[in-house]
Amino acid sequence: MNHTLEKQLELREEKMIEIRRYLHENPELSFQEEKTAQYIADFYQDKDVKVETNVGERGIKVTIDSGKPGKTIAIRADFDALPIEEQTGLPFASKNPGVMHACGHDAHTAYMLVLAETLAEMKESFTGKVIVIHQPAEEVPPGGAKGMIEDGVLEGVDHVMGVHVMSTMATGKIYYRPGFVQTGRAFFKLKVNGKGGHGSSPHMANDAIVAASDFVMAVQTVVARRLNPFETGVVTIGSFDGKGQFNVIKDSVTLEGDVRGLTDETKATIEKEIKRLTHGLEEMYGVTCELEYNDDYPALYNNPAFTEYAVDILKNNLEDIPVEICEAQPPSEDFAYYAKEKPSLFIYAGAAPEDGEIYPHHHPKFTISEKSLLISAKAVGTLVLEYLS
Repeated sequence: MNHTLEKQLELREEKMIEIRRYLHENPELSFQEEKTAQYIADFYQDKDVKVETNVGERGIKVTIDSGKPGKTIAIRADFDALPIEEQTGLPFASKNPGVMHACGHDAHTAYMLVLAETLAEMKESFTGKVIVIHQPAEEVPPGGAKGMIEDGVLEGVDHVMGVHVMSTMATGKIYYRPGFVQTGRAFFKLKVNGKGGHGSSPHMANDAIVAASDFVMAVQTVVARRLNPFETGVVTIGSFDGKGQFNVIKDSVTLEGDVRGLTDETKATIEKEIKRLTHGLEEMYGVTCELEYNDDYPALYNNPAFTEYAVDILKNNLEDIPVEICEAQPPSEDFAYYAKEKPSLFIYAGAAPEDGEIYPHHHPKFTISEKSLLISAKAVGTLVLEYLS
């Protein structure tokens, strides 16, 4: 890799860690984020870059312009936290009750700030431009990416790259996968309306719980019997509001569900089948249904040609950092919106804690190896410099 970049990043590793710990102590949810956004903007005040704030509400776009004509690559980091009470016991644990960086976005922002600072100082060594995307609201649909794109963050951009630290992957390695790499997501809410009554006289009522319970079981056949066995899809009923008096037949029940599909076609099939089952429920039980169906995030697609090009660069330039192919990942990512607009690549930096206590993302005890910050910076920085060389 570029030895100047490598040396500068290694010298600033402690700075990355310091920033990450500050952000971890001071997390903000997607509807807040004002202080975090201001912290990011303030970081660039004395840097030779152009800073645009409030892009897609609280997003920040930073342009590092070499002053020489060439290509433009965008690199993205998200910065929102989650509504989770932290249980890590870390000395820099969250100071905000019920809010925690349980997905690694603090690490993403920390490595990106220091990498951007380093690239700004090295702009004489490349051509074209680097667009740094500091994105809010990744965790909450429709996602901060969509708003930033609508505000023009990708204008003039040729490719987009992102990296996610992963507590479930071995530290010290970079992972990738061409094609569909993370599932798309949808959310639905179904209200089943029957007729209430006394538990002793079901013939005089129309039990919404019975109808809704049938739907819960039937919807599982969508994946089991309506998808090709080689497709990846999930339907989860995460909420069933059927609470009431034991001897009272409820007149309505509300369900909420989560849908995942590794391709947009799979998601479309699941949506069609859920709507079909809803209509069937009305006919079978004589109930009426109100279905709200929100198609949140598309499936994340790594452009195969750009992935091959980038992986070639990483394998040939990253010293002592293995680059390996991985399986597709079940969670969803609004980076998928960037990939819909431009040929993009989303990779993973292994971040399993050294003590072996591995907790998945969104867990109250989620932690990462902070070695993943430097590895992320080296991987993204290497690709940027080689691409713009």
